[in-house]
Amino acid sequence: QVQLVESGGGLVQPGGSLRLSCAASGSIVIIYDMGWYRQAPGKQRELVAVSTRSGGANYLDSVNGRFTISRDNAKNMVYLQMNSLKPEDTAVYYCNANIKRAGAEFQYSYWGQGTQVTVSS
Repeated sequence: QVQLVESGGGLVQPGGSLRLSCAASGSIVIIYDMGWYRQAPGKQRELVAVSTRSGGANYLDSVNGRFTISRDNAKNMVYLQMNSLKPEDTAVYYCNANIKRAGAEFQYSYWGQGTQVTVSS
């Protein structure tokens, strides 16, 4: 089995910062892309940032320049540093990873349980 566990969400004032962490555990052979999605009330889930195993990264236009994704392949972790937060960043943030686990022929997509980020004064 594979699990993704997020941490680091919370309440922050506009202009503030938060750092999200996601730890992958289980019978993991290799992790390919790791990323963060978010879903605000009444809206569809959207991709915020994705990190490739080789170190490349892509961002949602509205967070580019404010958010930074990073990962530690040795620890099977991915992080999202969020600066200059805005009320419109309020959402549940989900960690996602494409993982090949032991005994599996293909990679599969796994999700964390989500962590709430609220930006409000």
